[in-house]
Amino acid sequence: MKKLFLDIETLPAGEDKREVLELLYAKKREKKSRRRYSAEEGDWSGNGNGDGASGFDAFVRGTSFDGGFGRILCVGYAKDDGPAQALCEPDDEKKMLEEFWEIAKDRGLFIGHNIIEFDLRFIFQRSVVHGVKPSRAELSFARYKNFPIFDTMKEWSKWGQKNIGLEELALALGIPSPKDGIDGSQVYDFYRAGKVKEICDYCKRDVETTREAYRRMVFQ
Repeated sequence: MKKLFLDIETLPAGEDKREVLELLYAKKREKKSRRRYSAEEGDWSGNGNGDGASGFDAFVRGTSFDGGFGRILCVGYAKDDGPAQALCEPDDEKKMLEEFWEIAKDRGLFIGHNIIEFDLRFIFQRSVVHGVKPSRAELSFARYKNFPIFDTMKEWSKWGQKNIGLEELALALGIPSPKDGIDGSQVYDFYRAGKVKEICDYCKRDVETTREAYRRMVFQ
């Protein structure tokens, strides 16, 4: 069976989405203000200081987890035993998605860490936004299964309540950590500093680590 190991790195929404995000942010603040939060309960936006500008910045940063507004910076992947590679088109997300679906069209098993809840779901959502028809539109996201998607996070816990990060799983299995000088929380800061290559290299390390974890988990 042809396998595709994958991982993505994402960015918050771009400036072209600022107006609509300001509208959504204002609506969310209005909705929250109707609830009688006490001062001790803190600022709803999570920044703890109630500052509208800072709250909006945090809101925008949070769109890196939202396929509706966030963007894919790179897609790391490896076919079967092949080398990890990365698609990276910072200024042309649509082209990157088209290239990804071309790669994915003949793959039988998709493998990644938290790809059911995040990576593959985000890819599908961005594909809809850009009008890129997935070559595997029939791909099932059914839970409690490991085919055609094998999610190492879910399989490790056997779909229990406790999730595990990729680094923690790797270290538990005696695999070197892929988080060498960067982790997911730093991707946007690295991007703003122009360190796109470093992000793509990190993404490829995640792919290689996921592949090794998968092999251990299926006793290969």
